[in-house]
Amino acid sequence: MMSPRIAIIGAGPAGLTLGALLHKHTIPFTIFELRQKPTAEEVAKPSGMLDLHEGSGLAAIRECGLYDDFLKHTGDCAETQIVADKDGNILYSDEDDSNNRPSDRPEIARHALLAILSSKVPEASIKWGYKLLSARPTGVSTETELDFGHQGKRTFDLVIGADGAWSAVRALLTDIRPQYAGTQSITLTIENISTRYPHLAALIGRGSFLSLGLRHGVITHRGPRDSARVYVFLTADEMFGGEGVRVATVTKEELLSDEALLGRFGDSVKELVAAGVACDESVERPGGVVDVKPLYLLPIGSTWEHKPGVTIVGDAAHLMCPWAGEGVNLAMCDALFLAKVIVEAWEDGQDVSQFQAALDPLLRQFEEDMVARAKEKAEETVGNGQMMFGENGANGMAEFFLSMGQGQ
Repeated sequence: MMSPRIAIIGAGPAGLTLGALLHKHTIPFTIFELRQKPTAEEVAKPSGMLDLHEGSGLAAIRECGLYDDFLKHTGDCAETQIVADKDGNILYSDEDDSNNRPSDRPEIARHALLAILSSKVPEASIKWGYKLLSARPTGVSTETELDFGHQGKRTFDLVIGADGAWSAVRALLTDIRPQYAGTQSITLTIENISTRYPHLAALIGRGSFLSLGLRHGVITHRGPRDSARVYVFLTADEMFGGEGVRVATVTKEELLSDEALLGRFGDSVKELVAAGVACDESVERPGGVVDVKPLYLLPIGSTWEHKPGVTIVGDAAHLMCPWAGEGVNLAMCDALFLAKVIVEAWEDGQDVSQFQAALDPLLRQFEEDMVARAKEKAEETVGNGQMMFGENGANGMAEFFLSMGQGQ
């Protein structure tokens, strides 16, 4: 008798967390990931910082048995905040607060998080370099056929889409697609900032730095290799390059001089962005041309008609902007609760129909709970974005942090 076949699409935080937890309970599965397996050199490179929260991301880390390993990777970005206006004038800082206590949101580099989660997933259970072209029901029970192009087609009894914003699995459940969020983003990296640009390192501090104003923002996080990740967020009613363009470009000169972009920001903030353009290895084109990517989101509270044998988690289910740091936490929380559902339904020796009969009501309830949980966080995220990217966003954020009792 064949055991139920489980496929997880995507080896991001949600897919790897789910895989780690299923393996913990000796439940077989296969993860299919679009990317090639990262090398040790790639894993060591600076990446975006993620703050994990109690009750969601950290709960999943503990359930995976990874908390001690996690703590080893949390020293690169302090849990401190500096808020400056568009000219670089500091309005709020807890950088030198001797009474500052660590919050319950420790920071870890995305590469490091994926590496420690991968350590709990058998190597043979991850298929790297597999692009899912389409998924369709076979018409036999709850089977789904996954088409990986030249790598063939495979059939599974339970398919979990942890495949991000442009999820191919989501199309099995709904025709809802991500919509433009009204914000463009540029991502840059400065390595060895303390030695190369000590004055900029002093400006942005040991943790997070936000320069906000005119509906735009320059936000940085410290990271591995004494790095600073520099994010430029530009409020724009229309996408750069036109509707449907996911990546456009802008020159450094345009970015820093155009008054509709950062032209009215102060010299210190412009210097920070210019250093990012100069240092970033991805910027190899003449004239300091950088990629500008639109941010997308799914409508708040997006739901779908439940279908046995298929579900989605993380960004595939509830894509939102990064203004509250909830995306990765929700994704890992989804994986934590979905793993519990699968474990509860699974019994050794059961056939597929028995597994599906036990799983389906649990899966339906899981989806309802996930949608409600994500809706609350998405509303919080929208509120944060409105505060951060108003005309005087710095004032709003400074008042927010002071109201939380973090001021001196």
